[in-house]
Amino acid sequence: MACNNILLIGGSGFVGGWLANRLVELGLRVRIPTRRHESARHLTLLPTVETVVADVHDPATLRRLLQGQDAVINLVGILHDRDSRQPYGSGFARAHAELPQKIVDAMLASDVRRLVHMSALGTAPDAPSEYLRSKAAGEAAVLAAQDRLDVTVFRPSVIFGAGDAFLTLFAKLLRSAPFFPLAGARARFQPVFAGDVAWAFADCLDRPETFGQRYDLAGPQVYTLRQLVEYTGALSGHPRPIFELSDGLAQLQANVLKLLPNPPMTPDNLRSMQVDNVSDGAHDYPGWAPAALEAVAPGYLTTHAAKKRFDDFRLRAGR
Repeated sequence: MACNNILLIGGSGFVGGWLANRLVELGLRVRIPTRRHESARHLTLLPTVETVVADVHDPATLRRLLQGQDAVINLVGILHDRDSRQPYGSGFARAHAELPQKIVDAMLASDVRRLVHMSALGTAPDAPSEYLRSKAAGEAAVLAAQDRLDVTVFRPSVIFGAGDAFLTLFAKLLRSAPFFPLAGARARFQPVFAGDVAWAFADCLDRPETFGQRYDLAGPQVYTLRQLVEYTGALSGHPRPIFELSDGLAQLQANVLKLLPNPPMTPDNLRSMQVDNVSDGAHDYPGWAPAALEAVAPGYLTTHAAKKRFDDFRLRAGR
């Protein structure tokens, strides 16, 4: 059965915006549950998107949301959890482990068989961070249902693109800092463009050969965190001296930053960076041809790009 009606859980986030646009381009109808209408307001202008204020953690609500749908895409993920414990805190458990199981259970109680799930590179039950361990639990819950559901799991590296909280965050921090103390400077990443991630999620929906499969989504090149920060500084017009922090100072910095309302770094993030966020290339998605960072990032990080966005905002505001 063709997947024409998609329940996009986590659709109001960064990747969700890119994917919703891609699904609409393909002429599909998309239902996006959200905790607050304001969180999904930017999606309401898309012609075939329906936003619904709903609690996806409630099993009865999930079953109602599934009515009339052909497929479910789950993008839900969080980067921080103040409730740190073993194997992972209650926030990570709720978002990464319990919700995927609830989605599977709701689908098994309905007529919807197609499930596409976002995991992450480096997930493993014995990974060093709570984030990666909880992501592994959700991935396992989804794959355990592959005999009863048509499941596909994607494991992206760090995702970049206009609206990201990665390179854009570095650009913001560099703008106001005379120098940049960097924890995990030698951690390795293989950044992947959000548009390519959205393409893969949408492309797999009606491809039976992807059922029961797990794919890595990574860009064409590996960078250290230091290289990414330096590149962001050069593009944004705010190059800064970078000081690599020792393990002890990095831990101290993370412990201080975790106290912020929306911390740029936590001790658990630091532990995640102990695992190289790269792909071995053995589990690429069929037809995978990702864009280079250098082909995309200048379009939203350069001074010219920032000025153009500001001018666009002024034009829409009538100023």
